[in-house]
Amino acid sequence: MKESQIQKKIMDRMRKNGWLVVKLIQTNLNGIPDLLCIRNGVSIFLEVKAENGVVSPLQEHLIDTINKFGVHARVVNCLEDIDVYCYKNL
Repeated sequence: MKESQIQKKIMDRMRKNGWLVVKLIQTNLNGIPDLLCIRNGVSIFLEVKAENGVVSPLQEHLIDTINKFGVHARVVNCLEDIDVYCYKNL
């Protein structure tokens, strides 16, 4: 499945479960994750990759930085990742 198809399914699942989902197309910060999801005072940044997709060193660095600021940031590549990262670990 293409990354864009996975991203759409993830966005739909998150919205269905009450999350505000913002697709971050272009910002002043290179490497920012694809999606920002917000619900009940919790924010999660999601970098969506296809099953064999590779996270760049810049993306890895930015995800680590976001997490150090106390905000959740994760790489996901399927709906099952959403169930784990966005519901069970928060």
